[in-house]
Amino acid sequence: MATSPRWHCPTCNITVSTPYCAACGERRLQPSDLRLSGLLAQIAQSISSVDGRLLRTLRSLLTVPGELTVAYLQGRRKPFIAPFPFFLIVNVAFFAAQSLSGNAIFSTPLASHLHVQDWSELAQRLVDQRLLSLDTNLAAYTPLFDQAVQVNAKSLVILMTLPFAALLALLFRRADRPVVTHMVFSLLFYAFLMVWLCVLLGVLFVLTWFAGLDLHSHAVDWGLFASVLGATAIYLYVAVGRVYEQTGLVRALKILLLTLAVGMGILGYRFTVFLITLYWS
Repeated sequence: MATSPRWHCPTCNITVSTPYCAACGERRLQPSDLRLSGLLAQIAQSISSVDGRLLRTLRSLLTVPGELTVAYLQGRRKPFIAPFPFFLIVNVAFFAAQSLSGNAIFSTPLASHLHVQDWSELAQRLVDQRLLSLDTNLAAYTPLFDQAVQVNAKSLVILMTLPFAALLALLFRRADRPVVTHMVFSLLFYAFLMVWLCVLLGVLFVLTWFAGLDLHSHAVDWGLFASVLGATAIYLYVAVGRVYEQTGLVRALKILLLTLAVGMGILGYRFTVFLITLYWS
């Protein structure tokens, strides 16, 4: 076997005879590394590597529900982006899609709280009281609220994953899985949910462009909500079977409970962000 020329590792300060330092993984400096072409080659390699992992992770998330959680538990982590960074990437993409489409799902504007949501009567009373305490009017306060609610919805979306993970731990406490399983499953599920919402927002944008659909109508809001629950039930049915190895009627009943919890969680999150924005922003 051919031996590489000996070279000095600048990181470990040792002499090695392999292409990569066995102690730290440092690669031997090549003449091309100090040229512009070498820098461009490294940039291209880095971008293609990230894109490859991102596309592979996204494909697995959408086509094989639960596989990413199983891969994480088995230690197969190199081919995929880790659950939390992936969740953050999808979160950014979702809120960008939401802004482009002009529709709000988590960052619900004040007008929707006052006139569309199920708690509109309560919201009107709370907003009236808040306006009095701030000595302002609705016209002046609305743009401030709408701007703040977008920031809060983006930064607090991680809160939805916590109670869902706790519910998973409760429902599958006899499944003999590490505690981290439930948090990883929850992060990846909500990543899937936001990807699905991106697709729905794209469809709504097209319908608005060609058919003049009112994105802020009560019918559109509930149509989105029903689509989310349908996708949730399908995803969870497959993923729970793969991760927790649940079967039969018990599996179906747990999926029903989890799906209802997701629906309540979305509505609860909207209302929670409304309260936080109203009183602390």
